[in-house]
Amino acid sequence: MLNRRNALKAATAAGAASLLPWDRLTGSSAPSAAAAGAAADPAPVSPFAHAMPVPKTLRPVSSTSSSELYEIRMQEAQVEIVKGLTSRVRTYGGTFPGPTVKAVQGRETVIRQINGLPVNTAVHLHGGQVRSEHDGLPMDTIVPGAERVYRYPNTQRAASLWYHDHAHHLEAENVYLGLHGLYLLSDRDEKSLPLPSGSFDVPLVIRDARIEADGTLLYTRPSDCPHMLVNGKERPYFNVAARKYRLRVYNACANRYVKLRFADGTEFTQIATDNGLLEQPVTRTELLMLGGERVEIVVDFSRYRVGDSVVLENTGAQSGERPEVMRFDIDRRAADNSYVPGRLAPAPPALPTPTVRRDFEIRTFPAMTINGQSYDPGRVDVTAALGATEEWTIRNVDVPAEPGRPDFHLWHSFHTHLTSFRVLERDGRPAGARDAGLKDTVTLGPGETVRIAMTWGPYTGQYVYHCHQLGHSSGGQMGRIDIVG
Repeated sequence: MLNRRNALKAATAAGAASLLPWDRLTGSSAPSAAAAGAAADPAPVSPFAHAMPVPKTLRPVSSTSSSELYEIRMQEAQVEIVKGLTSRVRTYGGTFPGPTVKAVQGRETVIRQINGLPVNTAVHLHGGQVRSEHDGLPMDTIVPGAERVYRYPNTQRAASLWYHDHAHHLEAENVYLGLHGLYLLSDRDEKSLPLPSGSFDVPLVIRDARIEADGTLLYTRPSDCPHMLVNGKERPYFNVAARKYRLRVYNACANRYVKLRFADGTEFTQIATDNGLLEQPVTRTELLMLGGERVEIVVDFSRYRVGDSVVLENTGAQSGERPEVMRFDIDRRAADNSYVPGRLAPAPPALPTPTVRRDFEIRTFPAMTINGQSYDPGRVDVTAALGATEEWTIRNVDVPAEPGRPDFHLWHSFHTHLTSFRVLERDGRPAGARDAGLKDTVTLGPGETVRIAMTWGPYTGQYVYHCHQLGHSSGGQMGRIDIVG
């Protein structure tokens, strides 16, 4: 049996196909070099057998005049993902997904994370602007039995963030097995808008999985994952009123993209992206999302009659895979004073002229690299000045797969820690609705190129950038960036 360090060395020699996520992993076992995927038949797919739960909101253990203190124990738990089967998962606080932290701009969130798991962990607030020592760096881990306090200042604007594991070589497996939860940051401007709120503001945490016939949640390649989960249940149904809903859509897949649309072609209104509200709403009919991306939409179910249903489907499903993601059942009428205003947020300030331009090439084969190098925590790949505006050109140099073959491993989602960015161009054309707003993760299909710009800050210190196909970052598709004063 290989340990993870030796597995990484073997992958470098033998090619990316021998590394995560292609290897089979179960529980806390080490990877097997010989196993290339799932062999036995998985549990049957059972659409709409579960009611979709809404992740519970975590309550603070104490508060001060300026902060809330929370406590979360990472632990294994037994949960029902596929109807009638029990699966062992890794959790924050015993729930799958983890509990939702609701934060308010200007009030600090302090979370004591206790590692009750048999593996190392590191907690990263994805999209959060936090100091380096609280960023959950890949090598800055919490060993089994230890604990760590993370501090999040919440000085940025309202956004749908999330927290997840980031321990290097383990992040893909840990997130896949359950170490992810929501972090919803609000501010006064957002709360003043007449958007759907309360029970009509609902998160949808979408991800794939493979549940074996005995209930085992098996970590394997995405092409062997037939079960699509929303908020921890396979292809659930959700009862809604005939009125408008705000849906916060997360792609929490470790290694897969999704293309989401309503089966009847219903239009919806996009109001926000990774790092908060758009300046103006955009009407759309489909969302292409890769791991780590978030999109907020408003859907008006009043166009349906009570008793109707509408299915959210994934048009990016594989051949032979069921496209359903979940079903909305309209079961009642309800008063609705909400609406989407024509202006949601002030336009972001104009970016200064970039003082530095950089180029990055991402590839999967023959090794998972950025600019030909695998992650080395002791090597500084980029040094950027605090407050400097930079322009980065990122190229996915992997070529499209042959028709009919799975191509999830050829896609990349580029993620920067610490700061958000704006997508300026995609394949030489100005960014469209797909890339609007302030982003922290951007999707690149095979052969695509994007140009982004960001201003580094508000803190100095060590951070990382990486592909958010977490099997890729586990395999070394990551770089270190030091922000200096």
